Order: sequence, then C-alpha cells, then structure tokens
Amino acid sequence: MLELSILGFLYEEPLHGYELKARIHALNGHIRPVSDGALYPAITRLVKADLIDHRTEPGSGAAHRRVLSLTEAGRAELLARLGNPKDADITDGQRFFTLLAFLRHLPDRAAQAAVLRRRQAFLATPSSFFYRDGEPVRAEEAPDLFRQGMLRIARATGAEERKWLDEAIGSLES
Repeated sequence: MLELSILGFLYEEPLHGYELKARIHALNGHIRPVSDGALYPAITRLVKADLIDHRTEPGSGAAHRRVLSLTEAGRAELLARLGNPKDADITDGQRFFTLLAFLRHLPDRAAQAAVLRRRQAFLATPSSFFYRDGEPVRAEEAPDLFRQGMLRIARATGAEERKWLDEAIGSLES
C-alpha cells in the first residue's frame, strides 16, 4: 500500500519526500506509520521502474530538495492498481481505505463501481474475530464484555460501510 500511496499522492501533484511522508502519515496515521527506512527505498524502486521521476531544487536552507513527480508509466500503473486491486486491498480495512483515497482518479465510473462491488461482496460474507465449531461468534454469544464490544463495534461499522457502499454504487451507476 505504500507504493499505491506514493503513486496516488504524486498523481495529484509533484512533492518532495518530506511532504509525501507527511501526507502518507496523515492518511495512515498511527495505524501504519511510515518510516524513512520504508519510504525512501520504495521511492528508489519506483524511480528505477520509471514510475516516478525526481529533480533537485534549491531548499530554503543550504540543502537541496528532491522533488518527485509521476511519469506517464506511473500514471498508467496507478490506474491499473486502482482498477484491479489485489484481494488483500479489498479485504483489509486499512488497505481498502488507502484504495478509496485515490479511487477518484480512476476515470471510468463503472470500474470504480466494480471495485466497490468487490468490497460489498466481501462484507456480505459472514465473519467474526472469533469462531466456535467453524461458525462466526456473534456479539451476543461472546464470552466476555470486551469481545462483545469488539463484535458490536465491528457490526455497527460494517453496517454503515454497507450502507455507504450501496449509496456510492447507486450514484456511480445512475
């Protein structure tokens, strides 16, 4: 998801590494913080793959800044990743939020709706954090207050997400 975030933010405008890191941090927050040890090697990989380009500009102090921008190949790669996300990008909540952050860049509304339909199908499958005899445990069946809380919060969040998905897909397909 780090590479998708890099491509997505650079699709919007050229940025230097510090700005890019701040935007990724704002998107992921405390859930998945990005370190320099992960960000800069990812940028290097994307530069070597000709998906992003960099140029050096004078900085406000003595140090120069490296400004990153998306190449045409990078734009195509971003659109391909948005249009055909991996299963984990659909099933993992934080990864799906990262996908949502940039899905507007996919120019085809039907393709956008298709991505949302995949998430909708995933959410329609009964699941739980806990299982008993191969069946999902519901909040009312949980053995303690804390697991009940986890399951109730997940159920409420899932209900709101399903409602939003119905609305969004309806809007995209109208």
